[in-house]
Amino acid sequence: MNIYTRTGDEGQTSVIGGRVSKDDARVEAYGTIDELNSFVGQALAIANNESFADIQEQLLMIQHELFDCGADLAFVALDESKYKVHAELAVQLEQWIDQYEAENPPIERFILPGGHPLAASLHVCRTVCRRAERRVVTLGAITTININVRKYLNRLSDYFFVIARTANVRSGITDIEYIRSQKVFRRD
Repeated sequence: MNIYTRTGDEGQTSVIGGRVSKDDARVEAYGTIDELNSFVGQALAIANNESFADIQEQLLMIQHELFDCGADLAFVALDESKYKVHAELAVQLEQWIDQYEAENPPIERFILPGGHPLAASLHVCRTVCRRAERRVVTLGAITTININVRKYLNRLSDYFFVIARTANVRSGITDIEYIRSQKVFRRD
């Protein structure tokens, strides 16, 4: 089997139900999710420490779920029965967020991305995830999409923020607050 097909040489690509331009909003949305998945893979490679075993397991699950997100967005013709992303995935992320947030010290201000290499990598995942979410919002404004993908990405960026902080905590590294930030976070 050849990896190259030459079918995209004219700037078109196949999606489920047809062909579109490679710069189509649909391709931009699932392409950004694919980019995010690569950064999640990088974070997973960095998390090669026993103290991050739970995070490793979750990141691997997330990689599969991101492929599901991309598949759901690749449908040109609406076929909800074939969607792979459902509301339960966002609920699972919320449970993980609550679990890890309990490990983290309270914060009042924005923090600077960084610290342990895993934390820094997870902050990159967070920002790419936010861009993917914006691309999905753009796509949703012009066509019908699986809204659970958008919800999942919204929760996922929060997850990356929280576990980046957890990676620092578990590594004995203190998050650095943005010194010009007002107090923006409150624990209720």
